[in-house]
Amino acid sequence: MEQDGFLSHFYELRTRFIRIIAGMLVPLLAILPFANELHGFFVTPLLNQLPAGGQMIATSVTSPFLIPLKIAFYVAVAVSLPHTLYQVWKFFQPGLYPKEKLISVLGVVSSVILFVIGACFAFYLVIPVVIKFIVGTAPEGVAVMTEIGSYLDFLVSIMLAFGISFQTPIIVVAIAALGIVELKTLREIRGYVVVGAFVVGAIFTPPDIISQFMLAIPLWLLYELGVFIAMLVVARRAAVPALPDA
Repeated sequence: MEQDGFLSHFYELRTRFIRIIAGMLVPLLAILPFANELHGFFVTPLLNQLPAGGQMIATSVTSPFLIPLKIAFYVAVAVSLPHTLYQVWKFFQPGLYPKEKLISVLGVVSSVILFVIGACFAFYLVIPVVIKFIVGTAPEGVAVMTEIGSYLDFLVSIMLAFGISFQTPIIVVAIAALGIVELKTLREIRGYVVVGAFVVGAIFTPPDIISQFMLAIPLWLLYELGVFIAMLVVARRAAVPALPDA
């Protein structure tokens, strides 16, 4: 019986994995014809800040072909993310209680929304400011011509850093709701959080004070938002009368 249960879980996992892969391949095939257009869209923040005559360069023979494909792949993964998370949720869903199902759905939806907001914040606000700062500090006589592969790595790392950092409210609410850390403690460590936010900003952003501030300040504000929501959750839980013992 235990072996049958293991095999059923294995087959279910295999089915979900196949559906996840298929969910990525379908948008990838639809996006591939527009790979060059997507490349043009994502390099716009850099090209807009380059001086007159500035351009991007390819130091590898295959870069002009592979970089647009990589961008198309990243976009396909992002587009299929809701479907991927749904398949993961469906795998674990049979073992969840009704209340846990609702909480997990709200958590996943909130996480996706915050990740998208963080990535868009990085792309539309942070990256143009950082590039403008870097280009503006280039010594006289230095031609700024960025390699397209290096720029893509820089772009993805910044957007991922902000997307993950914007998960802060969910993490704060989760640890407070689960009782891992008391709400009083979360309020008392605000000073350490501010310092930690600037440390994170220094680690995950380029070595300029502007981008560090643009990550640290949202991190701190998102922490405060998480504490506020956690206060509401804890207060609501306290207001619900406990069920009498049987």
